Amino acid sequence: MSVGAGLAFVILGLSVIAAALAASRARLWRSGRAAKVDWVTGLLAVPKRYLVDVHHVVGRDPSAARMHALAAGGLLGGSGLALLAGLTESRLVWSATALLFALALAGGIMVGRRRYPRKPARLSGGKFQLLPFALVAYGAGALLVALDAALGHALAPLGWIGLVLAAFGGGWLALQIGRGPMRHAFAGALHLAAHPRPARFDGVRETALVPLDLGAPRLGVATPADFAWNRLLGFDACIQCGRCETACPAFAAGQPLNPKRLIQDLVTAMQPGGSNAAYTGSPYPNARPVAGIGGPERPIVGAGAMIHPDTLWSCTTCRACVEECPMMIEHVDAIMDLRRFQTLELGALPEKASRPLAELRYADEPGGRALGARTDFAAGLDLPLLREGGHADILLWLGEGAYDLRHGRTLRALVALLKRAGVDFAVLGEEERDCGDLARRLGDEDGFQRLARANVATLARHSFGRILTADPHALHALRNEYRAFGGAYEVIHHSALLDELVAAGRLPVGALAEARVTYHDPCYLGRYNGEVDAPRRLLDRLGVARVEMERSGRHSMCCGGGGGAPVSDIEGDARIPDLRMGQAKATGAGIVAVACPQCSAMLEGVTGERPAVHDLAELVLMAVEAAPVAEAAR
Repeated sequence: MSVGAGLAFVILGLSVIAAALAASRARLWRSGRAAKVDWVTGLLAVPKRYLVDVHHVVGRDPSAARMHALAAGGLLGGSGLALLAGLTESRLVWSATALLFALALAGGIMVGRRRYPRKPARLSGGKFQLLPFALVAYGAGALLVALDAALGHALAPLGWIGLVLAAFGGGWLALQIGRGPMRHAFAGALHLAAHPRPARFDGVRETALVPLDLGAPRLGVATPADFAWNRLLGFDACIQCGRCETACPAFAAGQPLNPKRLIQDLVTAMQPGGSNAAYTGSPYPNARPVAGIGGPERPIVGAGAMIHPDTLWSCTTCRACVEECPMMIEHVDAIMDLRRFQTLELGALPEKASRPLAELRYADEPGGRALGARTDFAAGLDLPLLREGGHADILLWLGEGAYDLRHGRTLRALVALLKRAGVDFAVLGEEERDCGDLARRLGDEDGFQRLARANVATLARHSFGRILTADPHALHALRNEYRAFGGAYEVIHHSALLDELVAAGRLPVGALAEARVTYHDPCYLGRYNGEVDAPRRLLDRLGVARVEMERSGRHSMCCGGGGGAPVSDIEGDARIPDLRMGQAKATGAGIVAVACPQCSAMLEGVTGERPAVHDLAELVLMAVEAAPVAEAAR
């Protein structure tokens, strides 16, 4: 047997080992609930999803993208060609195989340089530290075999040495398909085919939560077996790159949440007798003690389980982890499923979160205030009310922030601007209930669905064109999450409408030329709904000197106000809004422009010397009021 045929035989043997280990892993996923998967479409779409969607995220770190392309492409392509070359003994095919294994070797060296002499804190250690040695051994050994075969066995001794190296390195890699670093390669490919949110790969911003069947025997997720099987598969796709932990605001603030550790705990939880002691990445900051023992039918959350409840309640649901994950894992969906069980089945809410949910049940408003008082902010503004039988081009959805004096200033500015622009608008008044965002994010799916159905019924009684809101959380609920309950509306954020009005000349503005402004993207506007351009266009029309924070757009850092975090109130080392304001101060801006009542409240709560906080509507009103002055000066 030639050395080339020997390499082909080794690759076939390793493939059998890898397949057996992959099958054992798949048996763990089968413990999960059934899920509908379009396998034909999914499998055919894997090349595009991998080469385009995955590498779009990986490519944000160019060195990592090159490393991954060389290591993965060279290893898979070289192994495939080596099988063909071993059958044909074609020196031309062996030459091409040598080229691919040279690329794999280069990729393996890059993996090593990434981890040695010092590993970045976000990368996991343990077996991952051995990965570059195995990649280099397999790549170098197979390269020697391929070169020997391509040159007519002129390198015969080196070829056999290479075969031993390739068998050793490849054997280690194959064994890691089960519980080691290579698990993600097999699971990741299947995850792309069976993804629970396939519309993500078709350019659709699919961010609404899937409604919970309130008639199900169990509400939410208590054990790994309660997850759909393709969710369990998705957890195994994690490569532990740590991009999610770097992006997580709770992790940065020292709260007991690390999205990477969370996913790995869910991986361990599905394994009978699994223990989280094997994890080698960054821990949860200020971790609460747990037993750390898993199993498909064992509870996931609790001091005697795998994950402490404080870890769940630390999440702001900002989706920064999801946005940065190269394997397209849905961390927030998993957290919400776990929260639903804690809230609906156990009533195990953080202490401060219980009251607003109780008020929502009895008053349709988390503060327990009268619905008619929502318009008190507009005293003296003659706020038009949309009545049955009437019509308005714009229905202004005031949102929960209308009760807050600070956001009331924003709404007064917005109403004044709409009147100046001659916009035909109206409000619902006491017919407007809470949109239910807080209830849904705290796991009270029953409360959310009740509010959603009631609001959909109310809106059905009225005639209007578009819904306008200055609250991105309400925008997301009305635009995306109400669709499952029969509510399909065109919902626009006030930044987009004001941009339209200023561009059309309906709001003449004077330049705020002396202002240096940085814009803070709300998570539920930027990441959840993809609106990052309109607020910036609007600021540019005002003539301000706009500067960007280090984290902006879809990669913006959360203010800490989403996901019920203000009422969950999990203690950390710092406050998330303080961290975000620090990033704003670093730009040298005198003003932080905001576009969300939660962001306004959180950032204005930062003490000490800091930039002023103004909503976009307030800045536009300043510019409109400056317009006559500018005209007189000319």
